Amino acid sequence: MPCPEERDVSDSTTTRTPVDFWFDPACPWAWMTSRWMLEVEKVRDVEVRWHVMSLAVLNENRDELPEQYREFLTTAWGPVRVCIAAEQKYGSEVLGALYTALGTRIHNQGLGHKDRDVIVAALEEAGLPTDLADFADSDTYDAELRASHQEGISKVGQDVGTPVIAVPGADGEQIAFFGPVVTPAPKGEAAARLWDGTLLVASTPGFYEIKRTREQGPIFD
Repeated sequence: MPCPEERDVSDSTTTRTPVDFWFDPACPWAWMTSRWMLEVEKVRDVEVRWHVMSLAVLNENRDELPEQYREFLTTAWGPVRVCIAAEQKYGSEVLGALYTALGTRIHNQGLGHKDRDVIVAALEEAGLPTDLADFADSDTYDAELRASHQEGISKVGQDVGTPVIAVPGADGEQIAFFGPVVTPAPKGEAAARLWDGTLLVASTPGFYEIKRTREQGPIFD
């Protein structure tokens, strides 16, 4: 597949409602939500616009984290740095295909996010130059990564994680929320019902949270 030309980031105009979605490719729960969001695109008049955020950035000044999670965050820089490099070089519209290629390998296939070969294969599938994998160990676009992360997290606050979703509200300002956290990803009309309900509670003045304990991990299908 030919490589896209380098150019400035620009979104195409659309009559569908834009849904801004911030993700960290290493996060399994964001992956589940993203697959649900793709289902929502099929049954509701919406268009997802992908953005990166970073669990490593979110947690870098927190001292109480378990050691195992600290190790995860250290290696989580790689995939998200590759994503921000791809966006900066080729435009935000390449992120959806790259995220799908990465996430399928990292989560569904259980290959994890540490191996360079996983990133290279994902870049190939997304039609992007494989030398973008070099940015996994580079801070070249860390300022842009932090800016993208801050744009998303500032809409919901520091005490949440990934994903962050934002949609236009009735007054023109964005309504943003963390999640929903769900497994497995609903499909068809079930995806539509969850979307409608999420928008309903998110748009209710003064509403902040519904939550219960997770009793199972992500189910990748």
